[in-house]
Amino acid sequence: MKVLIVEDERTLALEMEAFLKDSFYSCDIAFTAKQALKCTETNVYEFVLLDLGLPDRDGLELLKEIKEDLPDAAYIIVTARGQLEDRIKGLDLGADDYLSKPFSLLELNARMQAIKRRKFALNDTLVELNDFQVDLKKRMVYYNNAEIELSKKEFDILSYLVLHKNKPITRVQISEYIWGNFSDEEYDSNYIDVHIKNIRKKLSAHAPADFLETVRGVGYKIKI
Repeated sequence: MKVLIVEDERTLALEMEAFLKDSFYSCDIAFTAKQALKCTETNVYEFVLLDLGLPDRDGLELLKEIKEDLPDAAYIIVTARGQLEDRIKGLDLGADDYLSKPFSLLELNARMQAIKRRKFALNDTLVELNDFQVDLKKRMVYYNNAEIELSKKEFDILSYLVLHKNKPITRVQISEYIWGNFSDEEYDSNYIDVHIKNIRKKLSAHAPADFLETVRGVGYKIKI
């Protein structure tokens, strides 16, 4: 899953990034509101971790604006401002949770896991796709308990589509999730098509993988 960390305390932001990357999240960091808006213009995020005390803008105002670009993302307010009024206002604006500084990174991860189960309908880390099983925590794919070997990028693409099941995902969105920011000159949709072809080949060696659909002119989706 792709995470935007909006935090002006650089040491804390980098600690959060390192911790979340170890938990298989893909992270971008914005130290200001301006940088955050630039990120949300060109990227899709599943999580936004938002500090309220930014140097160039109030975080609650930024939350309201970012939600217009990313209505489906999960938002956790991470701040030293612990006033009840700020907490209520943040939740009223659509934040999914509120974490006061200082906090444990393990607690942050636990809050994110709870939101994933609730918001992304993941009651378990094991997702069934016909006779296939995708274990999002162990990063494994099985067919009737037999392991199917996917490369890191192949699994990243498959799990990203699983998390957004029944929704068409563009090639650009997949590329940004896997490789991060890139310019139009660097974008080549053939990279994604090749990976999808390899995923289908590996799955189809065991059973039909017709749940992995091509959406003509758009990209791909997992249909469950």
